[in-house]
This record gives sequence, C-alpha cells and structure tokens, in this order.
Amino acid sequence: MNKVILLNARPVGKPVSSDFKFIEEAMPVANEGQVLLKTKYVSVDPYLRGRMNDSESYIPPFELNKPMASGVVAEVVESKLPGFEKGDFVTGVLDWKEYQAHNGQGLMKVDPNAADLSAYLGILGMTGLTAYCGLMEIGKPKAGETIVVSGAAGAVGSVVGQIGKILGCRVVGIAGTDEKVEMLKSKFHFDEAINYKTTTDLKAAVKAACPTGVDVYFDNVGAAISDAVLANINRYARIPVCGAISLYNATTPDLGPRIQPTMVIKSALMQGFIVSAFAAKFPEAIAQMSTWLKEGKLSYAETVVEGFDQIPQAFMDLFEGKNEGKMIVKV
Repeated sequence: MNKVILLNARPVGKPVSSDFKFIEEAMPVANEGQVLLKTKYVSVDPYLRGRMNDSESYIPPFELNKPMASGVVAEVVESKLPGFEKGDFVTGVLDWKEYQAHNGQGLMKVDPNAADLSAYLGILGMTGLTAYCGLMEIGKPKAGETIVVSGAAGAVGSVVGQIGKILGCRVVGIAGTDEKVEMLKSKFHFDEAINYKTTTDLKAAVKAACPTGVDVYFDNVGAAISDAVLANINRYARIPVCGAISLYNATTPDLGPRIQPTMVIKSALMQGFIVSAFAAKFPEAIAQMSTWLKEGKLSYAETVVEGFDQIPQAFMDLFEGKNEGKMIVKV
C-alpha cells in the first residue's frame, strides 16, 4: 500500500496534527506517457500555510481531503515516458505520497553527482532562487551598502546574507536564538546578528548594528521586527518583501505603525514578490549560485527530519523556529 497525506481541516491559527490525515491507497502504476516516482526528499515551507486557507492568493488553495503538495526530489523507478529512465532523479511540485505516477510536466532532472539531492530543494532550488532573484532584482545591492535580513537563519535569509557579503555589503541578520545568531556570524559570515527575542529595544539594536543606516531590507517576517528595521532605513532604501511568517497564523488583523510617511520621506521602494515572477532569470541564478558553491563562497544549512510520517510535524516546527536553514524531510 502507498501512504498519502491529505489536508483534513483548514487550520485556525497555527496548524495542528488533526489538520492532516494519513491514508493508504493502492500502489500506483505508470501508464504510457508516465513515470513512476518514489519520493526521496520533501520540502516543507512557510508559504504552504497560506495554501491551507480557503482564500484567494497567488496560488490556488489546497482542497480538503486531497493530498498536500510541495517541492519534492524523487527517483524514477519505472518509465514509460521518453526522456526519462529508471534511476533518474527529478524535482518538481509533487503530492505528499510515497509513490506517484506522473506525466512529466514540470519535472526537472537533477544530477546527484553535482550536489546533494536535498540541495535541489534548497540552495539550488526554490529557496535559493528566491534569495537570489529577490535580492538582485528588487534589492539591487551595491558594494558598501548595508543589508538587513529578517528570518536570517532560515533557508532564504541565510542565502540572502551570503550573497550580500559576496557583493561587498555589510550584512546584519535578525534571528530568534543565540545559537542562530552565532551560526549567522560564524558559518555565514554576517557582520552582525541580533536575537530579537532577547533584545529589549529592537529599533535601537538595529540602529547600533547599522551605523550608516539600512539600504536594503530583505523582509521574511513582517510585524514588529519589520517596524524596527523600517525605522532605520536610508533615503532610496529598497525593501523586497518575501514573506511574513510572523503573521501567517494570525486569527485577527494585525495593526502596526503607518509606514507611508516613512516611505515618502525616505523615497523608499517596497515590493512584494513571488519567485515565479522571475522565471526568466532562473538559468542565470542557478549558474551563478552553482559557481559560488564550487568556489566555496556559499554554504548552506539544513534541518533534515527522517520519515514520511514526520512531514506534517516538520512543517509545524517551522512556526516554532525549530529549523536552521532549509527544513527537509528525508523519506
């Protein structure tokens, strides 16, 4: 039998175990024009929380009693589709199933000898592309400028900071534990890092860490953390808004400082984005990131949880900050 994880209920606030349902179904078979895939690695990402709501967004919501889906690396165990052979590894947005038949659309072959397979869900996958495209296309950093990254110890934030350093910027990260702060400075070479949970005056802490002000703020978090950073932006600052994980589980509207006066006074640019908007830049981004990896200029962190049954818990742990870097489930 084949294990499958369904969306059982739409969460109210933070997701809980009962929002997911495990079922077993008959093993799939590959028909003509299909491949049979065996799931090897599953990506769990904060944006999936939005898809659990029945509300309009940039991507359709998950349907109740239908499989959840996310980025997956899978092995081709049988192929009846030209261009794919048994033993190939592929990545794509796939259902949370141990095995599944697929028509090949949207699948991309990956080379297990060029990088660890899990890297194709992180630094060489959606998160790496998000970091590169958001920073380069919206942030437009220049050598000597100061970049602040919230959610800096996560999969996207840690890459943003490293790219900033490669480009000659001062980089300051904001994270939620002393261990993550130390990792940002020692492993990823951030110039400074701030633990927002133990800092009594975050606005002052950002000012102290950014003596010349903030030129680029890569926002993964939103809410009070972003309020503190925005109070320190320079004239013509650029603010790529990648996410707002602090607000994803809110059950009532959040009200913060009115930012329009600051945006006008500073002539600042704030732009939200989704990575698919930069699809034309993906080949350039992957080539550059791969080069930096080979040159030792980029490194990455992963939190790898083992077991198909652990996928929902790994996802829920994202909202408790239990990951360092990319959260991945090894099946």
